[in-house]
Amino acid sequence: METLKNSPTIKAITELDVKLTDRFVTYLLQFASFKSLRIHCKFLEISCDGIAWLCTWVAFIWLINSKSLYQMQVNMLLGLLLDIVVVAVLKALVRRRRPAAVKDSLVIGPDKFSFPSGHASRAFYVLTFFTKLHTLPVIFWMPMTAWAVSVVISRLILKRHFILDVSAGALIGICEALFIGLIWISEETAASFLGLITEDESV
Repeated sequence: METLKNSPTIKAITELDVKLTDRFVTYLLQFASFKSLRIHCKFLEISCDGIAWLCTWVAFIWLINSKSLYQMQVNMLLGLLLDIVVVAVLKALVRRRRPAAVKDSLVIGPDKFSFPSGHASRAFYVLTFFTKLHTLPVIFWMPMTAWAVSVVISRLILKRHFILDVSAGALIGICEALFIGLIWISEETAASFLGLITEDESV
């Protein structure tokens, strides 16, 4: 991996990525709408944090005990776990440093590596899940898309990631959702799984 990172081609790509990210963010911040987005970047960061999503989803499964939701709940949980593992492994292998060190004490569990963006992968996994797998009404599609795109842009504005990081993250999230669609857990299996972990025989 070190040999690959030191190759002239990889260096040229990463250097170009840094320059394009700087120019892109500078360009965005010329517009009032993106300046206002900067104010909400912290909220967007927390709204797509891996630990926050996992804990919230487990609590949702525990509190909302409805058989009609079991299949969706379990498949979504499986995808969230898959996303955490995939991103963690890739970050450990690539070990690309973030644009700036994370010094904010309010940030949940920041790590020092940037490729790929876990927030971007999670945002687009959730978006694809609820628009392609467990389809929500179309009225929710636009707000969800706006949220996912805003999360990605906020990662650049906060200097957590480069363009290549968030692009790869978004693509990974879409692929994860498509993979979950291929191995989609049946309603019976989901009910059995929840009954096992909750020790509730009525599930």
